[in-house]
Parts: sequence; C-alpha cells; structure tokens
Amino acid sequence: MCKYIKTLVLVIIVTFSLSIDVSAESISLSELIENGTNMDGEELTIQGEAIGESMNRGDYSWININDGSAAIGVWLKSKDAEKVSYFGNYKYIGDTIKLKGHFYRACKEHGGEADFHADSFEIVKEGHETIKKISNGKLVSAGILSLCAMIVLFLFRQNKKR
Repeated sequence: MCKYIKTLVLVIIVTFSLSIDVSAESISLSELIENGTNMDGEELTIQGEAIGESMNRGDYSWININDGSAAIGVWLKSKDAEKVSYFGNYKYIGDTIKLKGHFYRACKEHGGEADFHADSFEIVKEGHETIKKISNGKLVSAGILSLCAMIVLFLFRQNKKR
C-alpha cells in the first residue's frame, strides 16, 4: 500500500511540474538577440532596468531596458510607461521591470529594427538615486594635472613676454 502512495505522489509531482508555465521565466536580452531568428514573433518574458527616458507616442511609448548583457527597445502602453519612477542614467539606477509580450527581430511596424511589444508590465524593483563617490586617486590626479596646467600656462606667458 505504501509503495502505491509513493508512486501516486511521484506521478502528481511530475504532472504538476510539467504544467508549470516556463514562459514566465525571463530570458536574457543577449540570448534573445543572439537567437532572434528562432524567437521571432514568440511570446516571451524579459526583465531589465529601465534606462534613458520614456518617449511618448500617444497611446503607446518607447522605453529601453538593459539587463546587464544587452539592451532593447520596448513598445508598451503609455499608461504603463508612466508607472516607471526612475530611468537609469548617470544619477539614477532605473526601476527593474518585467515584461511579457512578443519579440520581433525585424519589426515591420517600427522600421525593421529589433524590438519587444509588451502586453503586460510589472515593476519588480523600484530604482533609486545613486551617489557616485570620487576616488582619492582621481582627486589627486586631477590636482596634479591642474597644477601642471597652471605651470605650463605660467611658462607660456613668461616666454611670450620676452
């Protein structure tokens, strides 16, 4: 009897694991671009940091996302793009967003470029302001170079007076 219960539990676990939606796992952008021919038109999930800025085009907007391996333009509803609080740049780490939609290797609608048309949008992690600390080595180098520039300027002026 115990053997049959173990077998039944194993069958249930295997059946459940096969029914899990593997498309919910996000694919890296570099893998998406490298295998673009095979994934063209497929429904996929991608995730990355919103970078740059939102470019509004009426009901829809463009945003760019970067997952650390590559970046891609995303076409999504403007109401979703407005939910992004931070876009990555020199001063900010952008919101990390997860998008489900369709990848197009050469989108006919958008001039033949590779892009991603998002059907669903989720903010996974909110971005924040970054504080870039300047290293002491860079400060010392800047001071020495400034001093050298002043000496050269002084010598140039002295030479010009003669």
